[in-house]
Amino acid sequence: MGKLLITGFDPFGGEQINPAWEAVNALPEQVGEYTLCKLQIPTVFGLAAEKVLAFADSCHPDAILCIGQAGGRSAITPERIAVNIRDGKIPDNAGFRPNGEQVSADGPAAYFTTLPVADMVAAISTTGVPAVASNSAGAFVCNDTLYSLLHHYAGTAVRVGFIHVPYLPEQGTPNLPLADIVRGLEAAIFAL
Repeated sequence: MGKLLITGFDPFGGEQINPAWEAVNALPEQVGEYTLCKLQIPTVFGLAAEKVLAFADSCHPDAILCIGQAGGRSAITPERIAVNIRDGKIPDNAGFRPNGEQVSADGPAAYFTTLPVADMVAAISTTGVPAVASNSAGAFVCNDTLYSLLHHYAGTAVRVGFIHVPYLPEQGTPNLPLADIVRGLEAAIFAL
């Protein structure tokens, strides 16, 4: 039995809920071959990754999968790439709004995820929930967290990935019901 550290962000940008955390919180304690270690993380540059790394020290995961909200997307979108940039169209939850700075001064321009994006997309799609691979995790806290974790775990056995999920119906359109997001995430975890 493996361990999967799975995270979801707290609400940000004036929202009262974040579908990422709502879905992570609704997942069962075990999915397929994985026992889930769930963690809510702050939508704050740098701090989100720090919280994940601190929790990983006690959880000892085989894989880490972070979930984030992507308003405007209509499908569940596993991310392929994290880039070495911080750029905020809005401030994070600590009021910080970077303008094109690097995530890591000694890191490469980008990292590819170490989770099987194509397999996750295919697995989600078989449930009837829309899914597509994404080549941009943006430049906000989601990308910052994914890049930081990939940088930290580069060359190790710990695999790292990220999935963006759409709004919930109460947040606007496009959206997916919470049950669909949860079903899609379960299918993605089975594909790991």
